[in-house]
Amino acid sequence: MTPPRPFARLSSAGGAPIALYAGDAVRLLGDVVPPHGADVVVTSPPYNRGMPYGAYDDGRPRAEYLAWVRRVADRVRGALAPQGSFFLNVGGAPTDPFLPWDVARVVADGGLVLQNVIHWIKSIAIDRDAAGRSAGLDRALALGHYKPVRGDRFLHGAQEYVFHFTPSGRVPLDRLAIGVPYQDKSNVTRWGSAADRRCRGNTWFLPYGTIRFAARDRPHPASFPESLPDRCYRLHGLDRIRLAVDPFVGIGPSAVAAARLDLPFVGIDVDREYLAVARAAVGRAGARASPGRHPASRPAGPASRALSRDGPGRSPREP
Repeated sequence: MTPPRPFARLSSAGGAPIALYAGDAVRLLGDVVPPHGADVVVTSPPYNRGMPYGAYDDGRPRAEYLAWVRRVADRVRGALAPQGSFFLNVGGAPTDPFLPWDVARVVADGGLVLQNVIHWIKSIAIDRDAAGRSAGLDRALALGHYKPVRGDRFLHGAQEYVFHFTPSGRVPLDRLAIGVPYQDKSNVTRWGSAADRRCRGNTWFLPYGTIRFAARDRPHPASFPESLPDRCYRLHGLDRIRLAVDPFVGIGPSAVAAARLDLPFVGIDVDREYLAVARAAVGRAGARASPGRHPASRPAGPASRALSRDGPGRSPREP
């Protein structure tokens, strides 16, 4: 069977292959990623909250949506390496707070183990007294961006979930790769640490950059910042990633993060306009169009070879 032609084929500055495919991830994932060939999957599928996507209906009946999530999870499970990590970003709504956990339950029922629950904090207010004297604040500190909630019933949503699934629940992580220095330096020796670094924990403050023109800066209704997949990749362990995958790559933050880290990458999206934005964003990150085969930045296992086997691709939007 002839592999699908990519929408775009690029390579990072270090030579890692980056391929973007247009199509339905449920149908396409098994064709472009070898069985158990993905070491890390980082993605954020539609939340079924009526977002104005260009080529997807985000308002399905709940049962139909969750059945679709199960099909996605089955494809990811088939693509994930035995020691792989699946980072699934899902957000809820004030009127539907159980949606992320309904999604997580469907994925877990499909055979993956929920190893960690990460809280992605998008905005936060820190009182001066809570920060402590060493912080040197003279007033409360409000950080990040948020979308105000109308009315007086709900607080605005400042966080989303990142569910970390693995095949076994026992996948080792490079926790100190995203660690932080000890605030109290006496803890370095108290806890027997080899260096001034500790686990960051499961709350990640990752704000969006300022968006002045949505059509230019973030032409997507629900994209995460590049810093989120970057942190997921580092947490899994960069030296163990032969292939990173995002089956809902959108405008490409996970692809950009992979390009900057020189990781082989496969991204899929049903919307060609989003993919065109992703291709440009990866190019701005230093990647270049790939004319053909080239070495990957990691050992050339079956996953890396799969990115090079079908030669150059050409976007349908190119002449």
